[in-house]
Amino acid sequence: MDEEKLLQKLRDLEALFSGATSDGERVAAGNARGRILDRLLELQKNAPPIEYRFTLTDVWSKKLFVALLRRYGLTPYRYRGQRHTTVMVRAPERFVDDTLWPHFQQADSALRQHLDQVAVQAIERALDAKDVDAEEREQRQLPFEAAAK
Repeated sequence: MDEEKLLQKLRDLEALFSGATSDGERVAAGNARGRILDRLLELQKNAPPIEYRFTLTDVWSKKLFVALLRRYGLTPYRYRGQRHTTVMVRAPERFVDDTLWPHFQQADSALRQHLDQVAVQAIERALDAKDVDAEEREQRQLPFEAAAK
């Protein structure tokens, strides 16, 4: 997946989570952010925000998650002493469950896939390597293990 395809996929994901129901709405992904913001404001009126703690696996996931939070007007933070991959946010439960977290998971998967592909290509080119994975073998059973059974 090249960079343009990744960017389009991330835009399409936002359109999907904005509640776009037709192809025409999906094409108008520029309006997706507005629809998501409108939904968030409506949810904030009806339900108080809850403090969430997200522990992300790596720095790239954290950067993506923080960018999503800021895109939707939410303020990411962390408390002194928390790991750098921990992100706190106050948001309505329904928004987190129905929009934010599923959107992040799919976007993170697309980003990870892209980064993996870029890394493999760089390793293959730089080291003239055709296969970057180790071969898989059957584990040998040591003689004393066979006697114990």
